[in-house]
Amino acid sequence: MEKIKIDMVEFYLQSSHDFEWLKQMGEVFCVFDQQDSGNISFGVQKDGQKYFVKYAGAQPMEFSGNKEDAVDRLIQAVSVYESLKHPHLIKLLDHFSVKNGYVLVFDWFDGECLHSHWSFGGKAKYNNPMSPYYRFKRLDTEKRLKALDAIYNFHNHVEANKYVAVDFYDGSILYNFQKDEIKLCDIDFYRKKPAINDIGTYFWGSTRLKSPEEYELGAPIDSKTNVFNLGAMAFCLLGGELDRSFSKWEANLGLYEVAMKAVEEDRMRRYATVEAFYEAWKFKKEAFTKTVGKGVKE
Repeated sequence: MEKIKIDMVEFYLQSSHDFEWLKQMGEVFCVFDQQDSGNISFGVQKDGQKYFVKYAGAQPMEFSGNKEDAVDRLIQAVSVYESLKHPHLIKLLDHFSVKNGYVLVFDWFDGECLHSHWSFGGKAKYNNPMSPYYRFKRLDTEKRLKALDAIYNFHNHVEANKYVAVDFYDGSILYNFQKDEIKLCDIDFYRKKPAINDIGTYFWGSTRLKSPEEYELGAPIDSKTNVFNLGAMAFCLLGGELDRSFSKWEANLGLYEVAMKAVEEDRMRRYATVEAFYEAWKFKKEAFTKTVGKGVKE
């Protein structure tokens, strides 16, 4: 284990590593070093501007894989961010190779991650009043619906550009509580169609959102898979997460039925496309917004 100190930030790696390139980018004001992807990320400030810098090439404490694989994945992610540019996606500004790895530089977004396991792990995510997820779940339903609309709008864009979401979960969501703005991040594993589950049971993703095919080696990973993921996300942000009973649901019956159809175990019973799911969701959401303030949960 090696302790690394850059400016006022300290963190640990499995072995020593040269970060001279980072010191030249500006002042490091925060670090995200507890990811299992092989990446380590930094908040950097220079000339009054803040940047989010993602790096592969070191050996973070939580990473058990091969760092060369992490570097290759980060290089491949560049085309994903470039192809899927969108107002609700963090903006890639630059990318380049350094001596021992690869760097992606993003515009900084002043938001908090809804799955900040490094600060609020386990039950603290759900019970600690300081947890971003806890605070988000206590926002007005209308604000959470607006956030979901941004998520669905982006994934409709993903589908239109012939990509599929992979490893999308609440750790991919940043929320600014002062401005009620949302950005999506960490879409590194999104893939061009056609795609399959080439890993099996441990295919990328959270067990709270994964579809049945995301556990099955060789199964298609497609629009119907993403429909399931997006429906599951609705239960994370508006309901009881894996408890998908209506009693835990905080919107109307119409939206509940759309979300339930999306998370059908049988893929043939789901919406065929993200676009079809999103259109059905918007139609039922309009009915809900008309009843807001009347105490109606039809």
